[in-house]
Parts: sequence; structure tokens; C-alpha cells
Amino acid sequence: MRECVLCPRECKVNRLEGRIGYCKVSGKIKAARAALHFWEEPCISGERGSGAVFFSGCSMGCVFCQNEGISHGKTGKTITIERLADIFLQLQNEQKAHNINLVTPTHYVPQIAEALEKAKERGLEIPVVYNSSGYEKPETLHRMEGLVDIYLPDFKYMDGEIAKKYSRAEDYSFWAKQALAEMVRQVSEAEFDEDGMMRKGVIVRHLLLPGCRRDSKAVLRYLAETYGNKIFISLMNQYTPMPGIEKYPELSRKITKREYEWMIEYALDLGIENGFIQEGDTAKESFIPPFDGEGV
Repeated sequence: MRECVLCPRECKVNRLEGRIGYCKVSGKIKAARAALHFWEEPCISGERGSGAVFFSGCSMGCVFCQNEGISHGKTGKTITIERLADIFLQLQNEQKAHNINLVTPTHYVPQIAEALEKAKERGLEIPVVYNSSGYEKPETLHRMEGLVDIYLPDFKYMDGEIAKKYSRAEDYSFWAKQALAEMVRQVSEAEFDEDGMMRKGVIVRHLLLPGCRRDSKAVLRYLAETYGNKIFISLMNQYTPMPGIEKYPELSRKITKREYEWMIEYALDLGIENGFIQEGDTAKESFIPPFDGEGV
């Protein structure tokens, strides 16, 4: 982090001295919320909720981001590695979370790894979920080997032009493919407990965007042909147009029911069996939690 290359942006700024790179945060851990979260996949949230720790900052900066308040580093509280370890244990022991859910952790991997090691020495035993954009370097993920039980990455785009337009990351699929391969290497076989809660495995999320059906099909095809049923695929229709998206008029609407049905049918045609779909009206801002510092 003295010359930060944790993510594919490779800003090479000294974050330990307070310099800020693309992720918009320094080397000090900044978190905006640590609480039970009930809006993940059923095998992650369960009945008691996932112990989600939302970290401030993000290496992606998507124009349609639903968590803009924290992804731009504007919201959150600075905490120590020791405090982060305490938070993990509180989520397990006091709130009875099914798991620890690290939301947007990439730019804090060294500190999070140390906090997890400290917490595990003190009795942390529930699964740890690494919940990220998928825009990762395998070298960074190596640090999490043995500490993470469940990888929950996005696979946002296959087309470089779309990735460039909406996330300024034309190399997104290049890195997402490598990152996913490393995640699967680390936790290749899915495991569930007697209640259907995931204990180990990989779930890849893909968010449908308006007008990007061809790219979504390319993503699903790649995942199916490369990994088959070794991974789970979560096909999401929850895209919600946020204030300011008017600059991208094609993104100013939700996904239609028919568009989503087309993608489900395509996934079935590909032979995808291990998957999750969303039902009901998930595309609304009420599904976005308040980043008010709870639990931090």
C-alpha cells in the first residue's frame, strides 16, 4: 500500500501516508455499516441475516452505483484493525449472524486479512464471505486464501466498450476471468449445512442492465462453458436508476419482466442448474440499507 497496486487500477500512490487513489480512500480502514443484512441470496442471508460490513471506497466507480454514498468514500468511520476484529466477533456472538460478509473489501485486503486472523484466534468460526465487484487481481486474492470460505463476486461485463462507458474499466473481463479462476481454485467445491446455508463455495452475480442483453448472454455463456455447475450463478433484475443517471438515458429505466424472463430462459438453455433468480419488485431504493454508521 506504500505504492498501491491492490486492484487492477494500479494507482501506485502511498495510501499509508494518506494519499488517495482511484478507490477514493487512504490506507486507514473506513466502514459505513456493520449489521445484519437480509437481502443477499437465501443461502447467505438465511433467517438471521448476513453479518455485512460495508467498507467505504471502491475501485470500480460504476455510473449506476446504488451505494454511491459509500463507494465514493464520502461516508464512513475510520476504525483500527483491532476494532474490525471486534466487529466480526460481535456480529457472530451478539447478533448471531450466519456469516461475515465483507462488502467491497478489495482496497483493504491487507488490513482485513489481519483482522480476520486476529478474530479467528479469538473464536471466529462462522463462514467469511468476500463480496466484491469481480475487478480483482489474483495476487491480492492470494492473501485471502484460507480466510475466505465463500466468494461472492460480480461478473458485470464481457464487452470492453460497455465496461469502459459505465465503469471506465475496459479491461474488466480480463481481470474478472482471472479473479474468478483464483476464487474457484481456493474454494472449488460448494458445501451447505443441514439448513441449506452455504458454508463454502462460489456464487457469481450478474446484474442485468437495460439494453445490454447481448452482453449478459455473453457473460452467462462464458460462466456456463467454463465452470458448468461448479459455481452458482445469481441472475439479478434489481437494477434501480439512481439520481444523476440522466446523463445515460439508456439506463434511466428498470429491467422489464420480459427482459428478465428472456435471460432466465437463456440460462436454462445453457444448462445452468445451480442458480438464483429474483422474484417480485426488487428494483427499488428501499433495498439499499442506510449507511449511518450502525455497528461501526
